[in-house]
Amino acid sequence: MREKVIHCGKDYLSPEIFPYTGTQQQAVKGKRGKKKKVSEPKQKNLNDKRAKRYFIQLANANFGEGDLAVHLTYAPEFLPDSYEESIKIVINFLRRVAYLRKKRGLPPLKYLLITQVGRKKGGRIHHHILMNGGLDRDEVEALWWKIKESKKKKRPAVMFGWANADRLKPNKKGIANMAGYMVQDSTGKKHWTQSQNLEKPWYNPPNDKKYTHRQLAKIAKLPPDSEEYRAFWEKQYKGWELVEAEQQYVEQSGWYFYLTMRRKC
Repeated sequence: MREKVIHCGKDYLSPEIFPYTGTQQQAVKGKRGKKKKVSEPKQKNLNDKRAKRYFIQLANANFGEGDLAVHLTYAPEFLPDSYEESIKIVINFLRRVAYLRKKRGLPPLKYLLITQVGRKKGGRIHHHILMNGGLDRDEVEALWWKIKESKKKKRPAVMFGWANADRLKPNKKGIANMAGYMVQDSTGKKHWTQSQNLEKPWYNPPNDKKYTHRQLAKIAKLPPDSEEYRAFWEKQYKGWELVEAEQQYVEQSGWYFYLTMRRKC
């Protein structure tokens, strides 16, 4: 059984415990102690389970209290003809946000952007964005314009559609709930893009000696909400509390565990 402990910023760990093969064992042999960044999924398609897990880890590593979740939609008359056109529109919106931040003397914009496209012809396109805080919510929403307001010409702004910015309110799982909502299953495809200044989740080389198949099979039989189950994992990761656990059994190999741990106050 292999243990891979992923660090998501300073306050969250995402340990992954899974069966390994002889080939996988050779691949990490002799590489102890060297920190690695978690590799991004090649296809940032959020219908993929691994991509969803990475997205939530990335979100928890970079965003928290006081940051913003921004949701953008299009009025029927302004609905983009394609995914590519919608990306151009929303990137222009992000440039306006970045410019205003610079003007206010705030740190550079950091963001995670999800764009969803419905499967039907002329499908509904909309965007979800996580971004660092500092600007007023109303100011951010007001930048979602197609035609800018002109006080000189007494012309009001023409908006692409509805815009809503909310302050993030982390709980024990950080912002995993909001990130999970953004990547939830839907009838259409979802892809994400990101700013280049995000902190990536990282891990030290895997540990192949910490757990055994028999030990984990015993733990898997416990109710995940039981005190014994929680106590076992918190004993393995001292100073951290268990906030979520996902486990799966594959007949050909054994048990897989995906944990979320929060640093104890």
